[in-house]
Amino acid sequence: MPIHTCPPVEAARQVLSLATSRLDRGADIHLCNAYTIALADRDPGLATLLKEATANFPDGKSVVWANRWLHRRQSPPKTDRVYGPDLFLDVFALGEPIELRHYLVGGTPQVLVDLQDRLRERFPSATIVGAESPPFRTPTDNERRAQVARIRDADAQIVWLGLGTPKQDREAAWLASQLPVAVVAVGAAFDFVSGNKPQASPWIQDSGLEWLFRLCSEPRRLWRRYLFGNARFLRCVVAQAIR
Repeated sequence: MPIHTCPPVEAARQVLSLATSRLDRGADIHLCNAYTIALADRDPGLATLLKEATANFPDGKSVVWANRWLHRRQSPPKTDRVYGPDLFLDVFALGEPIELRHYLVGGTPQVLVDLQDRLRERFPSATIVGAESPPFRTPTDNERRAQVARIRDADAQIVWLGLGTPKQDREAAWLASQLPVAVVAVGAAFDFVSGNKPQASPWIQDSGLEWLFRLCSEPRRLWRRYLFGNARFLRCVVAQAIR
């Protein structure tokens, strides 16, 4: 899977550039962590989707470290993770002066209300042209077509998806195939920025232990993801190193 390494601020500039360009086809941008790669290892369809994506940024510290180690002979740049919540806020900051048109998809109705309140407090001139909380199931064809129509009618330039992996990655690729917009899958960014879930402190993030913090915060929901996902990710890294 191609992982695009660059400084976080450069990632935000690239997303902004895609959102403001005249695109023949939409651009799907994914934030990849160990769990994303573990899922792609066992799901050929997801693996193909990510290989063909416009950009995959390393959202997890483990992905950054694995990338450096696997390509150590090529002297890769010492870039850091492109953290979903930070990318989300950075693009909002960069897009505010040019009135970039944002569309939000994901979270519960209350999370969306809180998220928009927080964003407007922080970026008073930000332009949010739409926000919707889709049902927690696979949408029907009619619902998909209606959503595409709403985004098109809102004249959005960038669509943010907070639907969870891998659903958000599949939706990002599909929406990008339907609309000439930038579509960014940002995972739990909606929950963190809205204040509905606790966010790990910077030192925990820098140490690569954010997964442990999140596991302690939501053990019942996340234990299987981290127990099996992390093990499969490590196996992938070792297998690539042997090859």
